[in-house]
Formats: sequence, C-alpha cells, structure tokens
Amino acid sequence: MQTARAARRETASGLTMAVHRSAALSKAGILERLFTFAFSGLVYPQIWEDPVVDMAALQLRPEDHVVAIASGSCNVLSYLTANPARISAVDLNGAHIALGRLKVAAFSRLQRHEELLRFIGEAQARDNVALYDRQIAPHLDPATRAYWDSRGLDGRRRISVFARNLYRYGLLGRFIGAGHLLGRALGCDPRQMLKARTLEEQRTLFERHLAPVFEKPLVRWLVRQPASLYGLGIPPAQYKALAGDGPDGIRAVLRHRLERLACGFPLQENYFAQQAFGRRYADAGTGAVPPCLERRHFEAVKARVQRIAYHQSAVTAFLERQPAESCDAYVLLDAQDWMNDAELTGLWTQITRTARPGARVIFRTAADERLLPGRVPQAILAQWQYEEQTSRALLARDRSSIYGGFHLYRLTERAA
Repeated sequence: MQTARAARRETASGLTMAVHRSAALSKAGILERLFTFAFSGLVYPQIWEDPVVDMAALQLRPEDHVVAIASGSCNVLSYLTANPARISAVDLNGAHIALGRLKVAAFSRLQRHEELLRFIGEAQARDNVALYDRQIAPHLDPATRAYWDSRGLDGRRRISVFARNLYRYGLLGRFIGAGHLLGRALGCDPRQMLKARTLEEQRTLFERHLAPVFEKPLVRWLVRQPASLYGLGIPPAQYKALAGDGPDGIRAVLRHRLERLACGFPLQENYFAQQAFGRRYADAGTGAVPPCLERRHFEAVKARVQRIAYHQSAVTAFLERQPAESCDAYVLLDAQDWMNDAELTGLWTQITRTARPGARVIFRTAADERLLPGRVPQAILAQWQYEEQTSRALLARDRSSIYGGFHLYRLTERAA
C-alpha cells in the first residue's frame, strides 16, 4: 500500500516531468518551478469543468470504462449518475487522490443524503470532524487516512477543513479568497453578485462591481505576471496560450470569461458562480450543486461508488498499463495544454491503442484552438473524427465559463 510520503514524492516527480521545460535558473524555469511548488498540495476542492456538459458529450453507456483525470472528483462521482460500468480516476496530485478516496468513503458510509450534504456540500459543520472519525476514517486506506489525519503548518488536522468550509481551502479556494480581498480593497465586491435574481440584474451588478476592477492599474500589472494565475492551476505554457487568445491580451480574455461566469447563466442554477462569488453553494440543500450531490441521485451514486478506482499517475503512463481496446471514454480536462508535441503524441498513441470502437475523448483548452492538428501525427488523428459543431455547442453550455475551447473526438476506424 502506498504511504502518504510516497504519494508526495510521486506528486513532485510527476509535476516535474509535466511542467518543467526550461533551465532551472532561467526566468521561464523559475516560473515553472514556482508553479510546481504551488501545485504540489490540494488545488481543487471542487473541479471547474461542468460534468453535465461532459456527460452530454460522452453519452455514457452501462458497459463503458471511463478514464478521467480526477481533480476534485466532482466529475467522476457525477458520471456515476449516467451508470457506466467502471471509472478509472487518474491524477498526478496525491492530495487529489486523497480527496477523491475520502469522498468515495463518505458516499459509502453515510446513510442519509442530509449527512452527505453537510459533510461534502456544506463542508463547514463542526460535527463533520467527529463524523469523519466515527464513520469514515476506519474505512479509509492507510495513505488516505494518514493524509487527512496529518497536521498542516497551523497545527490542525487536515480533515478540519471540512469543519471550516472546504471550499475556502486548496490553492483555488485561497486564490478566490485573495481575489475577494483585492476586489474589496479596490472598491469592487464580488459578493454583491449574489443579490441578483434575474439575468438583467446580474448584468447590472457585473458592470457595477466586477468590470471596473480590470481598469485598476494594480490589476493591469498583476495579470501580466504569469505567477498571478497559478491559483487557477494555469502553468506558464497555458498562460501563454491564454494571453494569445484575443487581440487585446490576457486582461481582455480574463474579463470576458468572468463576464460570462457572472452573466451567462442564472446564478441560482450555476454552482460555479456560487463558488466564485460566495465561496460556497448558495443553498446546498435546494440550490445548484454538482450532480453527484443532488438528492435525486443520492441512492444511485451511493450504490455505484465502488466502481471508481483511483490511480496516482500521469494519464499516458496509466494507459500504457491497460490492455488494447479496453476503454470507451476519456476525460483529459485541460492537461494537454501542459504538453509538448512528443507528449501529446505519446498520449494519443496510447488512447488510440486502448480505445474500443466508438470511443470518445473530451478535453478543454485555455484558448479557442484545436490544439492537436500539426502536433499529433496525422496517421493517429485520421482515426478520430473531430465533432466541431457539437464541441462549440457544448462549450456554450459549460457553466464554469473559464475555458476557450471544449473538444469532442470520436474513434471512427481502427488502423490495420
């Protein structure tokens, strides 16, 4: 059984291989290593890709084997509502693996939806730590239990974040918190968005409380620094793609994506916006939450949760260990934005080898770009059909609103 210390070493090693491209003492190399350090702990208490859009693209079937990057695990748990046969949840980050296994154990051991919602959805009740100790911890594997029982720099056990609002922690949670502090210091309070009851009110409040922050000199300077977006999980290579996704540079791109998050969907139906502007779900009992936390799905997810198996690994390395034609759906999040041409080719070589007829691949990109043509050999891509119209339609439905592209590929033929 992997120990917590071994998991941390594997996290560091995997991130080094995935991110480091430049000499250590160069400016680019320093930025890459700062990102690796920032990304080595818990990053996403909640994933920022919309699983409803994912499932619309993948059209999961009862016989399907899904391979997905785990991140905060809202995605893989939500996929269970579509009833696939099995899910392999893969992530380089050991903290994400520990979070996913904890969520699986919570679904397995808690008998009432109200308990689960209090533990994972609200994640800020004092009784959650005692609930963990009594009903969840005894059923965790040693490495996962060691992670949550260990203490941070503040001397508190890691599990205590479930009594203090999990969603305020992790790299992303702290990044959002810092954004709130900065906004209020500059006279722009993101919390005001939550007063909106209609799309028209959302637009008015955005123009009054969020848009002006992008004109502030400090913000203009901050967004030109790649390290300022590490809290969003954006490495230097992805920052460069994001900055080039419009004629007016990174500031205009960020403003447009925040505007879409604030104004593109009714706030009461968009749990991503609730987290961004309120740092919580509006009302975890009745409001918008990830599909896995909806009351109507509780019994189904609980019955199927053991279909998820977690693997601390890079996706390519995981696929290399799988038999040929053994997988049906692949969820790559935005991981390919981190990859060079050789890594993309290695990944798609393994995807194509392990894909069963009719397999589907989805991923997102920071920029509105195809990403793969010209970088992955045509002999590989020719076996896949890019669903451009469907991809663009689904991007428009993605409530997280932070990506420039959503992409769906479908296997059409098998190489001889």
